[in-house]
Amino acid sequence: MDLHHDEAPVLDALTRYRQADELGFSPPGHKRARGADPRARAVLGDAVYLGDVLAEGGLDDRLGRGRVLERAERLMADAVHAERTYFSTCGSSLSVKAAMLTVTRPGKSLVVGRDAHKSVIAGLILSGVEPVWVEPQWDPERHLAHAPSAAAYDQAFAEHPEADGALVTSPTPYGSAADLRGIAEVCHRRGKPLIVDEAWGAHLPFHDELPSWAMDAGADVCVTSIHKMGSGLEQGSVFHLQGDLVDPAELASRADLLGTTSPNVLLYAGIDAWRRQMVQHGHGLMDHALRLAERTRAAIEEIEGIHVNDADDFCGLGRAAEFDPLPVVMDIGALGVTGYRAADWLRARHHVDMHLFDHRRISAQLTHADDDHSTDRLLTALRDLAGHAAELRDAPRVDVPSPAGLRMEQARLPRDAYFGRHVDVPTHRAAGRTAGEMITPYPPGIPAVLPGERLTEPVLRYLTTGVAAGMNLPDAADGRLATIRVLAEE
Repeated sequence: MDLHHDEAPVLDALTRYRQADELGFSPPGHKRARGADPRARAVLGDAVYLGDVLAEGGLDDRLGRGRVLERAERLMADAVHAERTYFSTCGSSLSVKAAMLTVTRPGKSLVVGRDAHKSVIAGLILSGVEPVWVEPQWDPERHLAHAPSAAAYDQAFAEHPEADGALVTSPTPYGSAADLRGIAEVCHRRGKPLIVDEAWGAHLPFHDELPSWAMDAGADVCVTSIHKMGSGLEQGSVFHLQGDLVDPAELASRADLLGTTSPNVLLYAGIDAWRRQMVQHGHGLMDHALRLAERTRAAIEEIEGIHVNDADDFCGLGRAAEFDPLPVVMDIGALGVTGYRAADWLRARHHVDMHLFDHRRISAQLTHADDDHSTDRLLTALRDLAGHAAELRDAPRVDVPSPAGLRMEQARLPRDAYFGRHVDVPTHRAAGRTAGEMITPYPPGIPAVLPGERLTEPVLRYLTTGVAAGMNLPDAADGRLATIRVLAEE
């Protein structure tokens, strides 16, 4: 199949569909906007409805003979140096589960960084796989986790040679990146595949000043969210494959098992358009974004009470291997203001929405779409925040444990604990009980409590004081954490 990157097969097929004036007696029921509520059309625009067609029997014929999606996926693989690429309309949360279920299977084990996203934990629950946890590289001064080191993965395999493979998250939502080449070498020396959850790395292949791209670093499977750092629509995700350690037919089958049978073609179009945009203009767009980030970081650093974390803070021995400057992570501890309260204030007063926020940080995610106008608004809002910090200092304090205090015993398999019989107990009486639920401060979505972990007082205190300060726990049965769900048989 000849590859021409000026094509966008999905967008081109949508154009042909409109020009042919196809008349569908099939879903979707709005029939190209004709049946949609006029009030919805006024907000969403007819283009949304006109692009919402069946993938097969709409975008392509009933047997997919136009090979629209296949050609789009091959173009994406070529663009990012992968051997195969698969599109997903269910986000990287599905893609990473499909990768895990391909590499390992029920009753087996997988080496996983404990800083994994909740979607990875969901994959463990669905599969019944036993996690071999690898500790992140903790920065106790900043209360921040960086991806585990290659040496930590090497030790985990030495202690658990039966593990089927490994998974690492890189870059993190905070912009720190793992030593992917070193971790891949550890895995491949043993004939084990490496999955990289690179949801925050869609932009990495397109500029050499950015951290290493997983396919270039030797990963076997890489999962990427096109909507996070790219121009795709929310839920648009791809997973890439190379080498002979993972069966491509099995990977496609697992994705089919978990995915929808009614994919949204608009998401395919967003992925397809992003690939063409970046092949044609990506280096220039990313160069612009990097220069803008450099100027913005310098300007924020001049605001009294705000420190912008940079490579000197995040990289080095015992920390991250590489650094992405586009997530502008700001430590506002010197202002005496929590990130939760600062984020709420910035939204209410300046209509500026932050990317991440925790007990001492806020983060502004910059992409190729930003310009001086958007960063000027950000700077104005941050200067105003610093000027009003005294009014925001009465927030409750979050009791953050030491790195050792955050870690709990995995007393039961995540699957067994999640599907076990549960009871809700008052949180102040939950220490020593086995968690039956996942509890995840969001963002960034890294669980503090996993099903099967033996609850401890430091972690419970961290979460309850966090909720009082404004922490969001969307997956807890009781979001206010007055009670916590534990295994009943104890």
